[in-house]
Amino acid sequence: MEPKYKRILLKLSGEALAGEKKFGLDYDVITEICKSIKKCAEAGVQLGIVVGGGNFWRGRSSGGMDRTRADHMGMLATTINALAIADVLESLQMKVRVQTAITMQQVAEPYIRNKALAHMSKGRIVIFGCGTGNPFFSTDTAAALRAVEIEADMFFKATMVDGVYNKDPHKFPDAVKYEQLTFSDVLNGELGVMDSTAATMCRDNDMSMLVFDLSRPDNILDAVMGEKIGTIVKEK
Repeated sequence: MEPKYKRILLKLSGEALAGEKKFGLDYDVITEICKSIKKCAEAGVQLGIVVGGGNFWRGRSSGGMDRTRADHMGMLATTINALAIADVLESLQMKVRVQTAITMQQVAEPYIRNKALAHMSKGRIVIFGCGTGNPFFSTDTAAALRAVEIEADMFFKATMVDGVYNKDPHKFPDAVKYEQLTFSDVLNGELGVMDSTAATMCRDNDMSMLVFDLSRPDNILDAVMGEKIGTIVKEK
């Protein structure tokens, strides 16, 4: 079976990497996620990955700390996660490169778009750390930006919810799941699936997004193969 998408940008939340511990890294959980990523790569899909850092640090909830410094700390947290994912993928015999938006040459390559595209064309999985490299921007915005930059066929947002709902399904039993909606709907309805900057980035650059549940890691493979899961968000 041929994959539906040839190149994707996969956004992983930091919290997903912590598993039930809710903090730090759960290597059993990461391994299962990476096994699904490996299956996608072996099917011929080119993969770029953006990972959050919420399992270590959330800048916006850092109390009275200077926001810029707090966000820089969050960028370092995403790098820890990127290196952890790279390590597990390499243990599964995959070729991986980590690129960071803040230069740390002893640890990872600097983010260079053309170099990232070259890596992917050679079958290497590229993991993008440090968000956009700028404070006041979320890793969702970084994922949307990288998806547009690498000309991904689809932006995959793997979350702990199986799609987009009209309200929080964890709090409201009568929450209704959307099969498909637009980024304008997301913005106008304040649905909370992503921040407004990320949604605007996708809308203005005609980037489609699939939101799905990561609690079953093979959903990544199913999504790549075109199985009907999650919620599709696209403007047209």
